[in-house]
Amino acid sequence: MKLLGWLLRAAFFLLVFALALNNQTPVVVHGLFGTRWEGPLALVLLIVLLLGVLLGVLVMVPLWWHARRQARLSSTPTSAPPPAAASPTPSPASRPQPDLPDAV
Repeated sequence: MKLLGWLLRAAFFLLVFALALNNQTPVVVHGLFGTRWEGPLALVLLIVLLLGVLLGVLVMVPLWWHARRQARLSSTPTSAPPPAAASPTPSPASRPQPDLPDAV
């Protein structure tokens, strides 16, 4: 199974690599205030992908910190909870049965 996973990863890498080699056409990226940058299409797409991932991580960091803080606060009890009183479990016959529609 591990071999199949590595083969799929290698095939995906070769596909992306072939697409990058086929997209070497220079493109012009027009920025703010008249700035321009010219580079290969594959490089521009890679940079945009990495910037998107970085922006997503930066947006999620405060949420992760908040969740970790909440988990840490809830995992450290201030005092031991009282032991639960032993209650007998009801027998199956005493449990209420759900109402089922009549068969036609």
